[in-house]
Amino acid sequence: MSGNESMPATPGLQAPKKKGPKVIATLFVMGLVVVLTGYLWINWKKPRLAPEPLSPELTTIIQNMPGTSDAMIYVGMKDIRESKFWKEAVPDSIKNSPLLSLGKRTDSLMNVAGIDLNNDLDTLLVSFQRSGRKQQNYIGMACGPVARKAPFLKAASLRTAEVAGRQAYMLDSTLWVSPMGGSRLAIASSSDNLEKFFRPSGHLFERDSTTASLIRKTPYKSHVWFALASPRWTAGALQSLTSKNSDMKSVGNLNRLQQISMSVKFDDNGLKGQSEWVYKDRQAAFFASTFLWGAIELSSISGSRTSESAKELLRHLKVSQNLESVIVTADLPETIFRKSSKKE
Repeated sequence: MSGNESMPATPGLQAPKKKGPKVIATLFVMGLVVVLTGYLWINWKKPRLAPEPLSPELTTIIQNMPGTSDAMIYVGMKDIRESKFWKEAVPDSIKNSPLLSLGKRTDSLMNVAGIDLNNDLDTLLVSFQRSGRKQQNYIGMACGPVARKAPFLKAASLRTAEVAGRQAYMLDSTLWVSPMGGSRLAIASSSDNLEKFFRPSGHLFERDSTTASLIRKTPYKSHVWFALASPRWTAGALQSLTSKNSDMKSVGNLNRLQQISMSVKFDDNGLKGQSEWVYKDRQAAFFASTFLWGAIELSSISGSRTSESAKELLRHLKVSQNLESVIVTADLPETIFRKSSKKE
């Protein structure tokens, strides 16, 4: 090799391209899309089930109730008894169990008079009002054959009084009853409440916008529904759920709940229901819906400790967030209840 020959040039090393800024930009864009999507989802008003209308008779009764309502409950026993689901799927043990207890004295009086609320009560509507820490005032209406068996009231009453031109009977210290003719019976915690009901001042739907809104949005109105309009009442209703299990206090962001409503329809093919949980703001509702959805999904998968019957029920639940509300819907087929009754 000649000394004059030059060595071949080695290719120069190229500096690596910097990917850091591109990765950061990509992550920023992806994060921005996620945030915007979440913001739009939280503030998007989703479609609702078309609510059934209140009957004119029920509307009038509610309108005449005094004051505002902390909680309102309606049970349409006649419609429930006539449903296919009640006749064919509900076990006789449930059909024959007492619908409710009105106190030892009143329950005894009804037994003597041959009153069976499961069959003699067609509809029941009661509105509750909190008074003090423990006392609950209420006013309501019971309709059906139970009202036609009312002649025993006078002899069985502890006190009688004329309220707004009607006879009223005190059966217990917190139960006043007044026949209204036909098949209607007014019930109340005091004669003063009866007086306010018989001589209404204004309309409840106009003075109590929260209760009006809850009832208006409730989809099923013929069988069972209730509306808890007061945050204090809602907290009290949830206290029994969380008192024995401290972990439950964080489930579904319960401490920020404002109102709850629920309605159930005894469909020919099973049960349909919807519960709405109203929160202080949309962010709280979104967090609660996400938490509940995750809890249901984890509990319903195979391998979890949840029983198979409970898993099957959970698979028929759907959770969604709609503005300030968390909406839980259920469509439970009749077969689920038939399987449960056979296992028992």
